[in-house]
Amino acid sequence: MDINLARTFLTVAETGSFIEAARKMHVTQSTVSARVKVLEDLLGRPLFQRSKYGATLTAAGEQFRKHAVALVRVWQHAQLEVGLSDQHRDHLSVGGPLSLWEGFLLRWIAWLRTNIPDIAISTTAGISSVLTQRLLEGTLDLAVVYRPVQPPGLVVEHLFDEEFVLVSSRKSGRRRTESDYVFINWGPDFQADHASAHPELATPALNMDLGPLALSYVLGTPASGYFPLRLVKSHIASGRLHLPKRMRKFVYPVYMVYPESRDEEAYEPILTSLRREAKKLG
Repeated sequence: MDINLARTFLTVAETGSFIEAARKMHVTQSTVSARVKVLEDLLGRPLFQRSKYGATLTAAGEQFRKHAVALVRVWQHAQLEVGLSDQHRDHLSVGGPLSLWEGFLLRWIAWLRTNIPDIAISTTAGISSVLTQRLLEGTLDLAVVYRPVQPPGLVVEHLFDEEFVLVSSRKSGRRRTESDYVFINWGPDFQADHASAHPELATPALNMDLGPLALSYVLGTPASGYFPLRLVKSHIASGRLHLPKRMRKFVYPVYMVYPESRDEEAYEPILTSLRREAKKLG
């Protein structure tokens, strides 16, 4: 299938308009309509409900959207690997949540670049479900995630347990208030556990998605928030942060996930180096 059909479908779905999709893709509206028509003929189902207000996805369109995303990703991945093939022996695509990149995966990537320099590396941040889907699509070679599912065809291997603790930069003995608290979004599991453990903090005044930036904020402003213990150990030791008494902590196992069917010779040095990096956290 022409990959432009999938791209056009996704642009119409995103903008909700054939006219806006045409403007965004720098083609005519008739071209957009023709591409969608070809796609609908191929699938045998209408993908959009058209009205004077725009275009909305039908049930079939909603079902096709995830496949269209996968088609575009696979094509982009293929273009990347082919483009890198002249300069590098192989290409490794790695994914993990943002919290695991800081202080862990970035160090491992640095080791790979120094010790296996003929492998090109692509990195991405995302939640477990999205990264697992990309492994199944073949656009990701390795993922490091919290609490993964294990679909057929993937190997799930435990690396270490991540402990999230509440730390504060306020002076010890001063009472924490809701206005001092920063909620850092460490993912769906953390959100659910945090809501259960701290209903009194259900509507914090400050929410932050980027953990490393949140740590900089807490270090620079009297405030408190949850962070992976490995990221704040040195700050606790130096006295810049402290652990409030009688506060809940959350523990999440961390796993690496990779294809069951793989090139053992190519993968093993990569997996071994990741296991070694994880042991350093113990």
